[in-house]
Amino acid sequence: MASDFRTKIDVQPYPFSLGYSSPTMFCGSCFTENIGSLMVERKFPILVNPFGVVYNPISVKLVIESILNAQPFDESDLKFRNGLWYSYLHHTSYSSPDKEKCLESINTDLLKASSFAKDMEYLLVTFGTARVFYLKENNQPVANCHKISAKEFDNQLLSVEEILNSWSALMDDLLMRIPDLKIIFTISPVRHWKDGAIGNQQSKSILNVAVHELIKQYPNNAFYFPAYELLMDDLRDYRFYADDMLHPSKVTVNYIWEKFVGSIISSKAIRLMGDVEKIIAAVNHKPFNPKTKEHNVFITNILKQIKTLERTNPLIDFEREAEYLTSFL
Repeated sequence: MASDFRTKIDVQPYPFSLGYSSPTMFCGSCFTENIGSLMVERKFPILVNPFGVVYNPISVKLVIESILNAQPFDESDLKFRNGLWYSYLHHTSYSSPDKEKCLESINTDLLKASSFAKDMEYLLVTFGTARVFYLKENNQPVANCHKISAKEFDNQLLSVEEILNSWSALMDDLLMRIPDLKIIFTISPVRHWKDGAIGNQQSKSILNVAVHELIKQYPNNAFYFPAYELLMDDLRDYRFYADDMLHPSKVTVNYIWEKFVGSIISSKAIRLMGDVEKIIAAVNHKPFNPKTKEHNVFITNILKQIKTLERTNPLIDFEREAEYLTSFL
């Protein structure tokens, strides 16, 4: 019997490594935001969910296709309901009572994402559920139902074959544009309880099989990070969940983050990340008296450190922090 009473998952190093010169796009469920935000905080060249959180493979595919095609959205792509303009391909965070503001927000982020995608080296995709909702009026798959009545939608559980067919076409397109692109798939450990315990497991199983079939088809470009397994089979305890018992707790996210860093982030980037974290901690420090000479010296030293890091690592951007620190001088 194992003395520590748990099964541990050792995530082996990948045949590549991410660093501070590796533009990476994150796209998918809210778990993508958990890991993506930690990388953004540490100043990696990351773009996270440019259309907002997306849960199912079909919608994630449509988002990535829109980014690649860079076709601006117009009024015909929007709907108006309950005082808000919105897009069924976008998260509710893009909704607005002002049509022009809604379109401006959507197209600004589309342009940014399309430009970013041209140089990206890695794409991290997180699937949350195999269940897709379709508008009854035109059979359009939606990324978000925007709190519209359920009677206006049909829904179905995707098959492994449907996911493979749609994603094989997308992968071919991606690799034609960016032959060396590495795509890292993950399955969100967040449980979709609206489907119930059995439905959630069925959905996750479909995603798991589909993802690993894609990896077989594209062995040089597609990889898997076991975020789902780290919670389900390694931690495996309700104390590692948030209060809703569905989402991972902060402790869990940090544990999975450590596994991610240890297997995918380069040793050089890990050392540099330590320097970045020290600067961020210094910026967040609340001085007892910001008008003292000692505090000015402290600020000046941090600004020098920022300039040194930015000079040697051009993709690291401390502009916001530098402006904040300079305001004390």
